[in-house]
Amino acid sequence: MTSSQQQTGATVDGAALLDEVETFHRRFNVFPHEAAYVAVVLWDAHAHLLDCFESTPRLAFLSPEPGSGKSRALEIVETLVPNPMAAVDASAAALFRAVAGVDGKRPTILFDEIDTIFGPKAGENEQLRGFINAGHRRNRPMFRCVGDGANQTVQAFHSYAAVAVAGLGSLPDTIRDRSVNIRMRRRAHNEEIEPYRTRIHEKEGFALRDRLAAWAEQVSERVMDVWPAMPDGVTDRPADVWEPLLAIADAAGGDWPDRAREACVALVTASKANDKGSLGVRLLTDLRDHVMVGIDRLPTVAILDRLNALDDAPWADLHGKPLDNRRLSKMLAEYMTADNEPIASRNIKTAGSVLKGYYVADLLDAWARYCPPPPESPLPPLPGTENTV
Repeated sequence: MTSSQQQTGATVDGAALLDEVETFHRRFNVFPHEAAYVAVVLWDAHAHLLDCFESTPRLAFLSPEPGSGKSRALEIVETLVPNPMAAVDASAAALFRAVAGVDGKRPTILFDEIDTIFGPKAGENEQLRGFINAGHRRNRPMFRCVGDGANQTVQAFHSYAAVAVAGLGSLPDTIRDRSVNIRMRRRAHNEEIEPYRTRIHEKEGFALRDRLAAWAEQVSERVMDVWPAMPDGVTDRPADVWEPLLAIADAAGGDWPDRAREACVALVTASKANDKGSLGVRLLTDLRDHVMVGIDRLPTVAILDRLNALDDAPWADLHGKPLDNRRLSKMLAEYMTADNEPIASRNIKTAGSVLKGYYVADLLDAWARYCPPPPESPLPPLPGTENTV
């Protein structure tokens, strides 16, 4: 939009503008699939419309190795969102106060190297984790004591803010589940991008940012309190994550509503495929699909042997030790039987002895409530063909 159009308040073509933002990303970022470009562009736009929604999804650029383009992706996002605040080493206290208003403006918080905060060598960082979790939903303040000694008072800090992160590995479950997760990878030799030069290209990003802000003002009433139609199967937390992005796509028009829903299905499906759930859910699922197949009970010693022998499973090396009887008992006791009793080992009579073990009947309710659908069984043979070759 030209300066004369801005002065006259001319209507911004939302679909065309989002197309331009996508083109800008494609010049400097190689994302793993088309859905990622759609999601990131919609996230850029949503940061300008934060107060129209009940929640804000986190945007996470993650990869297993350095040199995968995460920081560059965050750098391009930084030019497109309102009031960006780089927060590599910011404390939770600083972030609380920043969201309350720096010069009267709420920041869009950008965390690079998030693995140094939540990675395996970083220890727990509950203050920052609490800030990021609470800030996902509007009107969820966090309460902290302020002041010195006996003069301390309780103060509410509002933490609702757009947050994008980049880092190695994964995120804590509570943050990952509130995020649009982009699994970055190293650029292949045939994937070319334009070198990014801050002094040249930053101004282009800022110009797009200003146009996004102008368009946001025009469509804010149209996206306020709307409930966009969700693709089939997208419910609960994934629906919370995608509602703002789909509402923005619908407001933009063009092919963005269809592209947004295709991206939603693709990324939610990928997230489910990559997410083995909590360790407890993984245990329940492995018991159902690999250990206790076709039987109604099994001694604990046999369960442990089968679990620890599974390929691509964590049981043979849990913090340097294989899963043992005590850990198995403790993990399963977190779940309940159909009679609302903790799952526990029971006596199993074998030839000439009695062993402790677990019964399928005690696990059925937990399997139904927590595990993903079981793998599809092969179709039964047609009648009359059972014995044919």
